[in-house]
Amino acid sequence: MNGLGRKRKQRKIDADHSKVCFKPCGIRGCSLETIILYEDEMEAIRLADFESLYQQESADRMGISRTTFSRLVESARKKIADALLNQKAINIEKRIN
Repeated sequence: MNGLGRKRKQRKIDADHSKVCFKPCGIRGCSLETIILYEDEMEAIRLADFESLYQQESADRMGISRTTFSRLVESARKKIADALLNQKAINIEKRIN
């Protein structure tokens, strides 16, 4: 084994979240700290919170395990809460493997 762990499984993302960002009103973007929300995290939020799907169904749609889906949702919610509570910008980006 090369010590790098398992190869990341390809995740299915049905919606295009590229080129999306959010920032607090009235604050110049250049002066804001930025949170990076990856597309797979955004897709997890879309499926769980917007589509109101159960975690197993959401995981199946993304082609990942339920535990991986759970970690994505938890990470995304924490990042979003941090941005909202601490007036940070959110950029949605592709995850580089």
